[in-house]
Amino acid sequence: MASLAGSVERPIAMFDSGFGGLTVARAVIDLLPGEDLVYFGDTGRYPYGPRPHDEVRRFAHQITRWLIDEYDPKLLVVACNTAAAVTLEELQANVNIPVIGVLDPGLSAAAKVTTTGRLGVIGTVGTIASGAYQQAVSSLAPHVELTCAACPGFVEFVERGEIASDQVHVLAQRLLAPLVDAKIDTLLLGCTHYPFLARTIGDVMGRDVVLVSSADETAFALSHTLESLSRRRNDNHQGRHTFVSSGDAGSFAALGRQLLGPELDAVQTIRWDQQ
Repeated sequence: MASLAGSVERPIAMFDSGFGGLTVARAVIDLLPGEDLVYFGDTGRYPYGPRPHDEVRRFAHQITRWLIDEYDPKLLVVACNTAAAVTLEELQANVNIPVIGVLDPGLSAAAKVTTTGRLGVIGTVGTIASGAYQQAVSSLAPHVELTCAACPGFVEFVERGEIASDQVHVLAQRLLAPLVDAKIDTLLLGCTHYPFLARTIGDVMGRDVVLVSSADETAFALSHTLESLSRRRNDNHQGRHTFVSSGDAGSFAALGRQLLGPELDAVQTIRWDQQ
């Protein structure tokens, strides 16, 4: 077990397959402005959703080891629903810092919002196929009737910056049809990329359906964890934000700045020996 000396000053680390986790990063920066943050976007290997679970698991462990070795964080956020669905418990058992995922905070929030008990979840093929939400709802919200739908293609539109095109609207109409038919009143965006498509998704689902993003709830869970461990940094400190990509740094900086805001400035690059 590593020493906790200086743990308050150590950064928060988080990773995603690409840009989606920037929704979580934005929420953390807004809620905890004093915290230093290291964000890793694995854009050289995105998307994770269609990949075999063993491959996603290998990527998640590789990135986690690298973040811990390079930055010695005090807490890790798995800001990718697919990675959290298949590796969260393993990571929690194998590293000596708190590890937070995005599934449970989002599901708990959505379960509190629904008034009819008919809740929908959309995610990548990998997340939905993992059964993680189906398993979690039985313990977190047994009163909820859950309808799940995979949305292949959504991540790719976000990663290309095409978040309001006619093509993504047509795709959304087709993929969300089962949820419309199920007459849900609340829809959990079970992928951190999907809030960038919230306007399109909302148009298809209709104004009576509440969209819930896991980003804010994950930030609240992170803050609670830091406070319970007395590791939260004073907000008077100006947090530093570091961004790393396994893909093209220039492309990550250009699109990432549009999605996150001015905090995303320089981007470091790391190339994995094995893809």
